[in-house]
Amino acid sequence: MLLYLAEYLQQFHSGFSVFQYLTLRAILGALSALFICLILGPVMIRRLSIHQIGQQVRDDGPETHLEKAGTPTMGGVLILAAILIGTLLWADLSNRYVWVVLIVTALFGVIGWVDDYKKLVRKQSEGLKARHKYFWQSVVALGAAIFLYMTASTPIETQLIVPFFKNVAIPLGMFYVVLTYFVIVGTSNAVNLTDGLDGLAILPTVMVGGALGLFAYIAGHVYFSGYLSVPYVAGVGEIVVFCGALVGAGLGFLWFNTYPAQVFMGDVGALALGAALGVIAVLVRQELVLFIMGGVFVMEAVSVILQVGSYKLTGRRIFRMAPLHHHFELKGWPEPRVIVRFWIITVVLVLIGLATLKLR
Repeated sequence: MLLYLAEYLQQFHSGFSVFQYLTLRAILGALSALFICLILGPVMIRRLSIHQIGQQVRDDGPETHLEKAGTPTMGGVLILAAILIGTLLWADLSNRYVWVVLIVTALFGVIGWVDDYKKLVRKQSEGLKARHKYFWQSVVALGAAIFLYMTASTPIETQLIVPFFKNVAIPLGMFYVVLTYFVIVGTSNAVNLTDGLDGLAILPTVMVGGALGLFAYIAGHVYFSGYLSVPYVAGVGEIVVFCGALVGAGLGFLWFNTYPAQVFMGDVGALALGAALGVIAVLVRQELVLFIMGGVFVMEAVSVILQVGSYKLTGRRIFRMAPLHHHFELKGWPEPRVIVRFWIITVVLVLIGLATLKLR
């Protein structure tokens, strides 16, 4: 919205043209989202505490988690509000990619909010039934996938780009819809599974989101995309404003979510942030790079799949507890050690993902 105001004011002073620069608007989006979180965070935490919207802890989980019971949750509403406001303030709202990522993020947030509301306010332990949750996730993801497929204007928008190979682009055809669906839904649930320790999910989300923002900037720039052999997608650079808002909101939330956490994001935040990462990766044609950079999310999801599969097939568990972070806790690792080591792994994986820009 402020971009349109700046464009209007240009006729009175040429200095307002500086707001046309994506990099500046991405920074302003990040700062706006950050300050929204820092200012509104204490207010939200107090309101959640007053209404006794607190974390429920599993009886069979690590004993150290029992003290987390009652900690305010559903803080993901704050993250989503900061991201949406930061993006709406500074992005070009005529850009279809901006609206795709905003709508997908918001709708996955609604699904998570309903799940949290049922569990924490209505005291329904199951929350939103799994089949209902996956149904609505599928509806949103398939809707976005079909829309992107139908509106694709160049072949590159529906091709699979293989990292580390300069000229490998696999035409997907209708399989693009299937891939997009699995990337969005899979990433959403993987981030949700990772969100089990203080700050464990939010900082990797920030790092991966920031790196995807760099990919978006390059993919939307004719010169840079050509120089680095990254597929050029006209208009996708505007997504960098959303990525900036995501980084700012994530860091602002981490201020309150760092160990020991004052608030948890809940499904409303985790499902939405995961979906946001998934749809951004699809838009910039870097699904496989997301798989690399989001390796911590992948490990957490795979650990659950392996644990459930092994128990059903053999009656034995592979890990002491799934998701994977609980396994290390039960091995005796203090919670901060698990968190920081997973953060370090994410830094390494993000750097490997960024290396694909040159290693081709």
